[in-house]
Amino acid sequence: MLLSSDLWVSALIRRAELGGAFATVARKGDARAGTVIVKAFDTSNRRARLYSEAFGPDGERLWMQPVESEFESELDAYIQRQIGYDPDLWVVEIEDRQGRHFITEKVAGGGE
Repeated sequence: MLLSSDLWVSALIRRAELGGAFATVARKGDARAGTVIVKAFDTSNRRARLYSEAFGPDGERLWMQPVESEFESELDAYIQRQIGYDPDLWVVEIEDRQGRHFITEKVAGGGE
């Protein structure tokens, strides 16, 4: 059974805070079933990465990097496009000296 989006986001923020990072909800979506995008900003090299929620064939939550760019503005533009498609979208921003995303589920492509 999957957690509701609001509960999952709360747990992610708590994990990040316990790990010494700053995390915030940049956009609140549907509490029960809103899709989540995590923007992880590495404060040591000033680079960001995006992680988008997806679901595997068995319904398990997994994550992928939908777009990669050296320019944060391109990542933000991707987020804005996704909001246009999905008004229930959540956006969580995490700032960490090591660029960690604190996602515990599988990240496609071998992310940490």
